[in-house]
Amino acid sequence: MTLELTLQGGDVLRPGGLERGGEIAIDGGLVTGAPAGRRVDLSGYLVLPGIVDVHGDGFERHLAPRRGAMKQMAEGVVAAEAELAANGITTAVLAQFYSWEGGLRGPEFAAQVFEAIQAVRGSVVTDLLPQLRFEIHMLEDYSTLAAKVAEWQVPYVVFNDHLPHGRLAAGKKPPRLTGQALKAGRNPEVHWQMLMDMHARRDQVPGRLDALCAELAALDVRLGSHDDQSAADRAVWRERGARISEFPETMEAAEAARAAGDPVILGSPNVVRGGSHKGNASAVELIAMGLCDALASDYHYPSPRRAALMLDRSGLLDLAGAWRLVSDGPARLLGLADRGTLEGGKRADILVLDKQSQRVAATISGGRVSYMSGEVAGRFLA
Repeated sequence: MTLELTLQGGDVLRPGGLERGGEIAIDGGLVTGAPAGRRVDLSGYLVLPGIVDVHGDGFERHLAPRRGAMKQMAEGVVAAEAELAANGITTAVLAQFYSWEGGLRGPEFAAQVFEAIQAVRGSVVTDLLPQLRFEIHMLEDYSTLAAKVAEWQVPYVVFNDHLPHGRLAAGKKPPRLTGQALKAGRNPEVHWQMLMDMHARRDQVPGRLDALCAELAALDVRLGSHDDQSAADRAVWRERGARISEFPETMEAAEAARAAGDPVILGSPNVVRGGSHKGNASAVELIAMGLCDALASDYHYPSPRRAALMLDRSGLLDLAGAWRLVSDGPARLLGLADRGTLEGGKRADILVLDKQSQRVAATISGGRVSYMSGEVAGRFLA
């Protein structure tokens, strides 16, 4: 059931800035310009657009909390949705690997994840969008991938390359090879040979990628690349139609994306931590240079909210500019013109934040409550 309410007294973040003691109404799942239904006093709270998380894999801990422990995959997706809602996320892209790495990243696990998302999407409140992260050296999978993407209703595919090419070229085994092989259910020597074989066929990849990207584009699938390292990398992916640059590793790659009008996604944990855990380009520096369109949760769902608030507190951006990176920016990147800002006629995706603690008090997605806790619940139920 969708709400019919007028929220008043809170500080409402409009596209032009913060409206102190503002008023916003919800009716029919949308934000409306005219008052609607009962009035709810939200003085002491911030009323913000719901977070659009453009890339996150934090759901893995719910789907497989311990090896072999989770057999009901759909229940794991439902649990993940609850965590998303508790962190103010109203639209979430669930980024699932399709990789030679196996285990939680293997093709078999990916199939189960996408089927589970399909099974529960209609029964949860948060809008869940699947993303497939494809390892580009899996040449045997190219011929069937587009059909699988269509079957799983995946609207967004990103390309990865996690092969340790430098070590493979030198004939050296990568660190942690044995553990990685065992997670994938392979003999370590078989796993090692598989890596060497994929590396040896690397010259076949570019042509196959060109054809695969064309197939996916014909299905209206959004395409992106992951971990661009240079302007040349970005140019190659752009030529293939993979316009989104996820987590560029260098300023050069981010600048090349911006110059060409390609959207750039950075990780919000990078902002919260004050730098990349892998030593890549600092998200804060890239944001300061205007080289970011969207901040993603990456592996930690509380981080988009925390990152946007930190950017505001630091003075690097005002609240409207900082919050745009977790709401309107991601929505635009995904082609979701119906959300991302609190304007009449758009989806009622709303995050109610306690001004003192800056904790999430309530989350409303499409006019329906997905999360509510504490004192604010009494105001809604009074």
